[in-house]
Amino acid sequence: MLLFSLDPQCQLAPALADQLDETLSPFEDRAFEDGEHKLRPTVDPRGADAYVISGLHGGPADSPQDKLVRLLMFVGALREHGAARVTAVVPYLAYARKDSRTKPFDPVSLRHVAEMFEAVGVSQVIVLEAHNAAAFENAFRCPTVHLSAHSAFDAAVLQWIGDAPLAVASPDPGGVKRAQLWRESLAERLARPVGFAMIDKRRSNDRIRSDHLVAGDVRGMTVLLLDDLIASGQTMCEAARALQEAGARAIVACAAHGLFTGAAPQLLADAAVQRLLVTDSVPPFRLPAAGPASRKLETVSCVPLLAQAIRDSRDSWLR
Repeated sequence: MLLFSLDPQCQLAPALADQLDETLSPFEDRAFEDGEHKLRPTVDPRGADAYVISGLHGGPADSPQDKLVRLLMFVGALREHGAARVTAVVPYLAYARKDSRTKPFDPVSLRHVAEMFEAVGVSQVIVLEAHNAAAFENAFRCPTVHLSAHSAFDAAVLQWIGDAPLAVASPDPGGVKRAQLWRESLAERLARPVGFAMIDKRRSNDRIRSDHLVAGDVRGMTVLLLDDLIASGQTMCEAARALQEAGARAIVACAAHGLFTGAAPQLLADAAVQRLLVTDSVPPFRLPAAGPASRKLETVSCVPLLAQAIRDSRDSWLR
């Protein structure tokens, strides 16, 4: 087994290597003056089962496009030099939000990314919480592993939830399935009922519109507001205010990926959001360390989920 990490600043990769009792394999990343890169393994990949870790979030140094191209080039080099199988381990998958056409001549960017992965010889893709799990699985012709982030949140939630009445909510209709899966899982673990709610949200011309309509009873409950990611924070804040108006006792904004773009540090300071819970798939470098949003933030590790997915993949391949 070979395990590569293309981001030297990534703290997730060394932790993942430790969990797997492996060492990160060496490679060369040579940068040219015009911005091009040459990536090559410095160990022989012939016959190897190779795993390449690369989160495709933007920043702090490289864009999603930079990271995507480098991942594709490196996978291509591994396959060209005889790797038997190459799995892309992508904690955050760029362009997954654009999985359908909403305007004339729209690209279905998720499918185009899938085609690029397949063109360079990616054998399998492991992703944490894609925007739409069904669309993600349908976009790829190679095998995929989709990991739901809510299982990473369970330990943190169970530490402080106590006996308080609990509900899981989706901030929009598109996330209902994700929230329902967590509600069912928590109800089974807690051996008591867990409520469910959904907030009506519509997007038009890049503007979010919500009439603060809440489907479901949240009065007096602690609500776990679950989404795949937090970008500007506008969706989460609008949903939190709607839940507050509907009588929720406390709202915890939970997301696999904390991008925290634009005005997120200011918006997420809103008192309607009592806590922020994200995984370490994306480092929270855009949140000022001393700011009010950072004081609400708790980060849980997605490393155990990724490690188990790699173990299962390796074992099934060896069989």
